[in-house]
Amino acid sequence: METHQPLLFLFLSVFLFMVITSGGAETTEPEVFEQEDEHFHRAEGEAFYFVPWQFYKGIPTENITWYKNGSEEISTNKEELVHYEGGKLFFLNLKMEDSGHYMARYRVSSEKLKIYHLQLKVLPKGDKDLLFVPLNKGYQNIKVGCPDLIKETCKAFSGTYSWEKDNSPLPDKHFYVLWVENATTASSGIYTCTCTWKYNQKEYVTSGSRRVNVKKPVVHQTLRFLAPTVNEQLADQGSGITLNCSASCGMNAAPHCRAYWLIDGKPVNQSGYVHTSRIENPTKNTTAIAVLTIQKVTAKDFHSKFTCRVIGQTTAKNTTLTLKARESIVPLIVGGLCVSLLCVIAAALIKYFAIDLALFFRPFFQQKHHNKDGRVYDAYVVYKMQDVDKATEEALCRFVTKSLPSVLEEKCGYRLFIHGRDDLPGEDRLELVEDCMKQSRRLMVILTPGSGSGSSPSSLEDSIIEGFDWQVGLHHALVQSEMTVILIQLGDMGQQGYTHLPPALQHLIQKSAPIRWPKDARGSSAHNSRFWKKVRYLMPATPAKKQLQALIV
Repeated sequence: METHQPLLFLFLSVFLFMVITSGGAETTEPEVFEQEDEHFHRAEGEAFYFVPWQFYKGIPTENITWYKNGSEEISTNKEELVHYEGGKLFFLNLKMEDSGHYMARYRVSSEKLKIYHLQLKVLPKGDKDLLFVPLNKGYQNIKVGCPDLIKETCKAFSGTYSWEKDNSPLPDKHFYVLWVENATTASSGIYTCTCTWKYNQKEYVTSGSRRVNVKKPVVHQTLRFLAPTVNEQLADQGSGITLNCSASCGMNAAPHCRAYWLIDGKPVNQSGYVHTSRIENPTKNTTAIAVLTIQKVTAKDFHSKFTCRVIGQTTAKNTTLTLKARESIVPLIVGGLCVSLLCVIAAALIKYFAIDLALFFRPFFQQKHHNKDGRVYDAYVVYKMQDVDKATEEALCRFVTKSLPSVLEEKCGYRLFIHGRDDLPGEDRLELVEDCMKQSRRLMVILTPGSGSGSSPSSLEDSIIEGFDWQVGLHHALVQSEMTVILIQLGDMGQQGYTHLPPALQHLIQKSAPIRWPKDARGSSAHNSRFWKKVRYLMPATPAKKQLQALIV
């Protein structure tokens, strides 16, 4: 038996070592799970109540311990300004020195440990870093909510709400939501939600502020093109042209409204083109404008498509414009000049041949009222032989006795009463002049140099008769308007002109210039010469002979 004792002792020693080694494995460090940091900026002098959101699940509070800066354990005494109660951390009067890193250790089990971190920074009241996330809204009824931190504190301690705007109290606002009705830009500012709550029979205040920016409302509407209003635009090759495009996007739509030109679907980056774009009325009815300037229109431009594209907030629209060559105005100008020239030529021809045309159509449009006047003579020829030189007297005699009757009477069929030729012997010449004057349709006055002067006549009786002819004829023509006067001038009147003629005759000459007898002109004795055409034009349309024949028939 003694020989087995050493072996038994060795076996017991190994067993005890294994037991001791197995027991030591249970004292290893637990596994640690760390949560992300939560950061808070709080105002000096206010209260701060913090609970990690994981602790709202009702975990055992005896397993939670709070530390500051990693090792400084926080008190659990409720009378302390900074203390904790389970997972709840209290700062009843924040001070600058309270800033720092706070950590909650929560032992889940002997093998598992969770750590929660809080980064706290205490700032003076009014510091801009205390503001919560800003609120940007357009014109409408704006809902301003109390920050969750203040709202949770009020909920936990049944606190009361109050509101301020830019440090001015807003009366009768005691709900965690503040409605700003009919907001305008004047409604912008810093809105502060304050919760007043009690803890350990004392009253504390926790507040949160955020800036509210009230913007003008953005009203997007269907894109509407203002220009161009046509699909074609006239252009001249070789000249410059500007293409304008504009479209309306809506109210305050400037950030989401723009217009630009494309040439055959490609951006404008070629030389010879200048492209600009801009926005008008960005805070009102926003209009996008694009301007494309073609410095020199080429043949290629007439085959290109110019597209204006407008992009709004959610939609885009296109309008396409093409160039059309403007028709040259040169043919129009040439045509107009030709027509004008033809009109001038036609007017000149009509004026020059007016008498010829009138004489040509006269047989077709005879004046019928002449058939009833019953007059015997077509013209009463008046002339004066006194105070003229021998050459003038001879020319006057040839004209009165030969040229005048041979053309008007023999070739044209007119009947003339020529003073000195048709006087009947033994008749009262004064009574004859009066009677024959009444039987004549025209008064033909032959003017010669010196006719109508007041020098002594060769025969007193002839002078009286000739003067009476003139007086009676002018009386019928001017006073009674019964006769048309035909003035024929023989020879040049000289420097004296017509001043030697009676005033009544000068008046007639001013109204109608005399027809001059071209005694030296070739063909002056032919009835179709220019002189005789003018005389025939002034004579009655139907000769007296034909009228008498018509009356007899």
